[in-house]
Amino acid sequence: MSLTHRFHVPMFLLILVFILSLTWTTEESSLEKILHNDGLPAGIFPRNVKSFKLDQMGHLEVHLDRPCLAQYETTMFFDTIVKANLSFGQLKILEGMSSEELFLWLPVKDIMVIDPTSGLIVIDIGFAFKFLSLSHFDEPPICRSYLGTLSLSLSLSLSLSLSLTHTHTQPLNCGF
Repeated sequence: MSLTHRFHVPMFLLILVFILSLTWTTEESSLEKILHNDGLPAGIFPRNVKSFKLDQMGHLEVHLDRPCLAQYETTMFFDTIVKANLSFGQLKILEGMSSEELFLWLPVKDIMVIDPTSGLIVIDIGFAFKFLSLSHFDEPPICRSYLGTLSLSLSLSLSLSLSLTHTHTQPLNCGF
């Protein structure tokens, strides 16, 4: 008579572990794959993505570990949560993302790749479209703290505003 004990693992548990091992990837690489499969470059979002949710209707919610700035051809601000509607080649009705334009932070409304062969990505900042090189969005950028840069930008904006006010306090002599 043998005293060995046989342990039986339920079949459904083995199947579950197998399925999880096949789908186990980091959140960032999964997000990058989803963007790529939907005709967008993998580097639209920075490296510090903690998690994301994508529902069947295409509502995308990306969670970052902190608000930050990323450098493409322009500086982009990412809030802790960025929301958008994802469809092929487009992130529409974005919330939580801004672009720096001449000392101003303008909300990014949409991001589109209209023609992948053009090598351009279109950023809609409300009153204008920016055409940037797709190559800047190949890899997720490093996102740095925004506090120092934001305060520098605000101080430069304030300095520029004060210097313009000071120089225009004297009436102009036009020679008439």
